[in-house]
Formats: sequence, C-alpha cells, structure tokens
Amino acid sequence: MEIFWNTIASYNAATWPAQVVLVAAAVVLTLLLYLRPSPAVRIAMKVFMAMLNFWIAGVYYLVYCEPREYHDMLAIFWAIMGCIWVYDLAVKHASLERTGNHTAFALLLFAMPLVYPLFSLALGRTFPMITSPVMPCSVAVFTIGLMLAFSERVNIVLAMFLCHWALIGLSKVYFFGIPEDYLLACSIVPALYLFFREYIRNNASQATKPSPRILNALLVVLCVIIGAFFTFTLLHQFNLFAEI
Repeated sequence: MEIFWNTIASYNAATWPAQVVLVAAAVVLTLLLYLRPSPAVRIAMKVFMAMLNFWIAGVYYLVYCEPREYHDMLAIFWAIMGCIWVYDLAVKHASLERTGNHTAFALLLFAMPLVYPLFSLALGRTFPMITSPVMPCSVAVFTIGLMLAFSERVNIVLAMFLCHWALIGLSKVYFFGIPEDYLLACSIVPALYLFFREYIRNNASQATKPSPRILNALLVVLCVIIGAFFTFTLLHQFNLFAEI
C-alpha cells in the first residue's frame, strides 16, 4: 500500500501543471461538443482521448508507477484503449454527435473526475497523495460520460474494456484503501446496461440466438447481480472502516 500511494504522490507532484492543462482541454472540448459541434471539434476530441489514454499508459504507469508490480501490463491495457481511439478516428466509427440521451447521467459522469480529489480531501488525504482528475479511474469515468452523451453507435470493444477496468478498480478499495474508486464502480452498472442495451437494439433486426429480447433480459439479470455485488462490497467496506 505504501508503494502505491507513494507512486501517486510522485505522479501528482511532478505532473500537476500538465494535469491542469489536460483537464482544461477536456472541459473546452466537451463544451464545444455541446455548444459548437463541428467535424474539427469531433476530430480534436478523438485525438485528445487517444493522447489521454497514451498519457495514462506511458506517463502514469510506465514512468511513475514503475515500482509497482504489473505496471507494464496495465500500461499495455491503456495503450490498447488509446489505439482503439486511433482506430475509431481512422474509420469514423463514432460520430461524437450529441445523442440527447442520458443527459443528466452523462453530466454527472463528466463532473466525477473533479469530485475524485475532493473525495480524497474529505477522507483526510493531502496533496500530492490524493486521487487526481488525470488518473486511470477518473479518465475511465470521463470516457463513459463521453460515450453516453455523444456516441450514436457504441464502440462495444471500448465499453467492454472500461467495464473490465471498473471491476479491476473495485479490488483497489480493499488492497490500497481507495474508497474513491466506488465512484467508478457504481457508475459502471447503469452504464453497462445502457451500452449493451443500445448494442442489442442496433442489432435487433438480425437473427440471433438467443433473441434480442432474451439478451436484454439476461443483461438486466447481469447488471442486478453486479449491482448486488457492489452493494455488498460497499457495506462490507463500511464495516471494515468501523472496525478500524
């Protein structure tokens, strides 16, 4: 645990000016997508998302998380997501046009990266040993919000990577004492349902086994199970805090 938090402190202390620039760029591009969408803005956002994922892979994991075990594998994980954005940019898979769906939920997710450091401060941590807006889970939450608000066609591969990351992040609540990661874990359950529901609807005209109706029912069951697991984990975590 000490190594984990020391790497976070080193990362924040050394990169906070760059993180401010990245956050400002994310805010400006998101506002432009809402207020003045254009092909150039959509391309800029995709380039930014690719760079942001490569930043997490290269700067966060390969440079500052080098003392951690398996940091290289996690770097590969985020580099793959960066490559997915590059591929998306090349083939124009996602239009990044405003869908008008899930607006309130998407806005909540856009705000969460800024909530992460506030949550850390509320838990008694001090800078630089806090979760910041440009860390893996914060970026994952922002990406989910972007996909909900602006993706008419869900990139199901990217959605699966993000859902997988949320499940991985849940383990850090125990091992490294980061209850902040519940922000990502709790948001992924409704996002998971919405992503896959849209994917099932888009392919409803195709003959599949099981049928889209059965797939949707199975999706509901899956999300209920995951949500129950998260709830149980959260209550258990509160008991652990009470014992401490």
